Amino acid sequence: MDTFNTTIPCFIGAMPLNISTLATTTGPHFARQLMRFNNQTVVSKVPEDILHLIDPYWYQFPPLHPLWHKILGLVMIILGIIGWCGNGVVVYVFIMTPALRTPSNLLVVNLAFSDFIMMGFMCPPMVICCFYETWVLGTLMCDIYAMVGSLCGCASIWTMTAIALDRYNVIVKGMSGTPLTIKRAIVQILGIWSFGSIWTILPLVGWNRYVPEGNMTACGTDYLTQDWSSKSYILVYSVFVYYTPLFTIIYSYYFIVSTVAAHEKGMREQAKKMNVASLRSGENQGGPSAEAKLAKVALTTISLWFMAWTPYLVINYIGIFNRSLITPLFTIWGSLFAKANAIYNPIVYGVSHPKYRAALKEKLPFLVCGSTEEQAAGGEKPSEGGGNS
Repeated sequence: MDTFNTTIPCFIGAMPLNISTLATTTGPHFARQLMRFNNQTVVSKVPEDILHLIDPYWYQFPPLHPLWHKILGLVMIILGIIGWCGNGVVVYVFIMTPALRTPSNLLVVNLAFSDFIMMGFMCPPMVICCFYETWVLGTLMCDIYAMVGSLCGCASIWTMTAIALDRYNVIVKGMSGTPLTIKRAIVQILGIWSFGSIWTILPLVGWNRYVPEGNMTACGTDYLTQDWSSKSYILVYSVFVYYTPLFTIIYSYYFIVSTVAAHEKGMREQAKKMNVASLRSGENQGGPSAEAKLAKVALTTISLWFMAWTPYLVINYIGIFNRSLITPLFTIWGSLFAKANAIYNPIVYGVSHPKYRAALKEKLPFLVCGSTEEQAAGGEKPSEGGGNS
């Protein structure tokens, strides 16, 4: 009680309060109240109705500099506009162009649709909260925000995995592979969204929970709670929604590049036997080889995927195993990189496809840069296998 008495004069001088209130406020809760009333922590502006969601760990950090909130809000506005427009255009062009309505392209449309929903729904709340410098939308909206992020993130990740497996099926298995039909593509899409919905709902029924993140302008899974029941959700979730898709994509592209490289080697050997420079058409002889193009696509796809989702994984794992390294500013980068993924997905999976660019030139010519006539004889098969995306 001596400590309590010594803090009262300083506290009263900073913020006069009813003495009876102070007398009944003891222990850690008193410390929280003291810091909040003096505007000394990142939690200071958090509304009372969501304080129960805030882990005590965050009370030790001072408020983020207002400039960080302004920068983050501005970046989210830019990402939101570009991601929303980019994915919206991809969906519009694929739907409005009959020649692009193939089973493989249904997966691309699903990817663009998922990113479109994520950017359209998640960016405005985050921008609003950056303006107020804390989460002001209440508990229910925090749950909904985090659910949409989890659902769309899972859908995007597994749709990219399905696209990689489709390319593997066409290029590696060839005629022995089971062709992807419209019906199978729809079943895959429904399975992806159902799978994501399961992981989205689990925190609402007690396995982990959704809480404001350290910067207090976004919501996500709780990685600071110390009980292993909560931690286990993140560990199991990462296995099914990070490691499994990542290694599946790496596996698929490894064999895709290997198969195309072997095919190119066979073509070169056959050309040597026939005493010709190349079996390719004359216009393609000077260009990069098919395996070089495919290796570039594979490296780009895997690298961008890794860059998008690894920051979130690292933040969650540090929160589980060594949370003393986590700071409110550090938590910003997870949501930032994940949302940036929605910007380059349309480029990697849509705009890079020659047939899509040709359709885009017809529908929205002012958005087309570069040639739309790149369907070379030597690269047509790989383009159809992976380019239908």
